[in-house]
Amino acid sequence: MTPDVWMLIAFLVLLIAGVPVAFSLGLSGAVGIVTGLSPAMLATLGTNTYNSVAKYPLIAIPLFILTGLIFERAGVAARLVRFAQALIGPRHGGLAVVAVVVCMIMGGMSGSGPADAAAVAMVMLPSMTRAGYPRPFSATLIASSASTAILIPPSVALILYSIVVPGVDLRALFAAGLFPGVLAGASLLIPALWLSRRYGWEDPAEMERPPIGKSFREALPALFAPVIILGGLRSGLFTPTEAAVVAVAYGILVGLVLTRELSLKDLWGLMGEAAVVSGVVMLIIALAGIFAWSGTMLGTFRHLAEWVIGLSDNGTLLLLLIMLAVLAAGMLLDAISIYLIMMPILIPVMQHFGWNPVWFGILLAMNIAIGQFTPPVAVNLMVTTEVAKVRLEQTVGWAMVFVAAMASALALVVIFPEIALWLPRVLGYNV
Repeated sequence: MTPDVWMLIAFLVLLIAGVPVAFSLGLSGAVGIVTGLSPAMLATLGTNTYNSVAKYPLIAIPLFILTGLIFERAGVAARLVRFAQALIGPRHGGLAVVAVVVCMIMGGMSGSGPADAAAVAMVMLPSMTRAGYPRPFSATLIASSASTAILIPPSVALILYSIVVPGVDLRALFAAGLFPGVLAGASLLIPALWLSRRYGWEDPAEMERPPIGKSFREALPALFAPVIILGGLRSGLFTPTEAAVVAVAYGILVGLVLTRELSLKDLWGLMGEAAVVSGVVMLIIALAGIFAWSGTMLGTFRHLAEWVIGLSDNGTLLLLLIMLAVLAAGMLLDAISIYLIMMPILIPVMQHFGWNPVWFGILLAMNIAIGQFTPPVAVNLMVTTEVAKVRLEQTVGWAMVFVAAMASALALVVIFPEIALWLPRVLGYNV
């Protein structure tokens, strides 16, 4: 067998054996070096791991993770829920709409689907259960809605995509993700409302409407967060990395001064929590550097790209096959791993067919978003089912409904690329 095959087989065997993705990438990269280059080249392991994480834009990832944790602890989700309930009012499916809208707003603060799912599930699940919604349905709806965090800026996944793909403007990616993110959220509302009315969930006569004025005042600090982040980016006041620092500072201000639900002791604990989560992400990125270097030196990625291109001369058919492959990967792996493993193969394919890299990045993000609530792994769904105290297999039927809904939104972005590209073009970004 060639060194290419040894490296890929080693990666798959380690992954199937339950070895964490980060170590599977690092060890299989080392196998490729030993079998195809020279054992002496193992001396490059330290350099490769360092070079993978020594990138300025990556600073934004732990900061946005910390931002999401701070806003979750500061009581922001509960205030947004009350405000959304006040606007929508008691009706069949009202709480379902609230869950989707709040997940989308929270996604504009944290950029992380699992963090978004945890924050909203803690607040929404008790009230949805009291209103008659089945817990498996509620858990699935919140998990699927939280997946829009990967699209709505600031998105941790899009930050990584801008680093992996040379020459892509992160501001353009953030702007391009906004409308597809809203479209994805809106696509979930259609089955949620239909199912709520069909089964009579949430009797309007038994629900109370919070006062609009008071709930708006309480939610105002949370509503300002996306405005500050995106407004600062658009005006050029700060870069995406600096925006992450501003988001953390604003979150601390909201938690300590405005909502007063956050203490200095809590803040210290949240920093430790963010460090642990960020450490996992950075470890994956660092050890993937070994895999990437080995694959590049051996020509593995070039061979795989040539094989993919050779499958068909029809760019549309090939795009469909790639989307299905990414969706399957999203069912098993996290977004960070998918980008690091697949982009070295997909970049030559993207260049060969002349696909716009910003548009292609959004398509990948939408696919990965669907994978976040599609069993068997479904990271978002794991979070919400744990909160709801239901088994993952109880959500499979509901998950398929929302997969079909979001897949229709993905199809629209494939057919009409301007859904993603119009806003960055209007804002003057390089697309």
